[in-house]
Amino acid sequence: MKLNIFKIGGNVVDNSQTLEQFLDSFCRCQERKILVHGGGALAARLAEDLDIPVKLYEGRRITDEATLRITVMVYAGWINKTLTASLASRGCRAMGLSGVDGFCIPAVKRSPHPVDFGYVGDINPAKIHVVFIQRLLEEGLVPVFAPITCDRSGQLLNTNADTIASSLALALKTYYRVSLHYIFDKEGIYGSNDSPEPLPMLSKEQYLKLRSRGVITGGMIPKIETALQALSAGVEDVTVGTTGIRL
Repeated sequence: MKLNIFKIGGNVVDNSQTLEQFLDSFCRCQERKILVHGGGALAARLAEDLDIPVKLYEGRRITDEATLRITVMVYAGWINKTLTASLASRGCRAMGLSGVDGFCIPAVKRSPHPVDFGYVGDINPAKIHVVFIQRLLEEGLVPVFAPITCDRSGQLLNTNADTIASSLALALKTYYRVSLHYIFDKEGIYGSNDSPEPLPMLSKEQYLKLRSRGVITGGMIPKIETALQALSAGVEDVTVGTTGIRL
């Protein structure tokens, strides 16, 4: 049985026209599906209003205690429920969730070495509560995951949405034919900054070259790296925009 896992980033969440187009196409997908979303600019704007500095390292947010409060409120609150309501208005039986709910995506706080990311979670796909998610899918529900998790002590953790999407794909690939789709504000991955058309396929070797040349930077780095990890672990179909990923 087929399962599609879609991940949308902040650039999609922040662009109302792009988001509406994506939600329309998402609802047209008749196969079982999961949506994972990132945070968008709202958390950064709120942090700025509160004079809380936003810190990033290679496209990944560094989360101190104040930033954690903001990300939980914005990601698992406003954005998650807005997306869930928008899907409901289209007749989609969506259920807004985070990794905390049902403790379905357990996490551990990332080691501070070599970079201290603060309250950021790492996931072991083997620990994901697959039965919980399967039951939702079997009931015809569409899980919509915010990028918030917690550890066994109950500590909330900000967790990269690309990582959540790939971890779900790895956890569920034994039970479904999983396709993993990273959707963002461009058509696909381009071979240079002035390329008119996206690449039809991207290999690991091409990715490393484009990254070293500064073509692939920032938030694209975790997208492609988690896509490659998913492929290497047995997920057969992974796309970033319209660009297919291969090892």
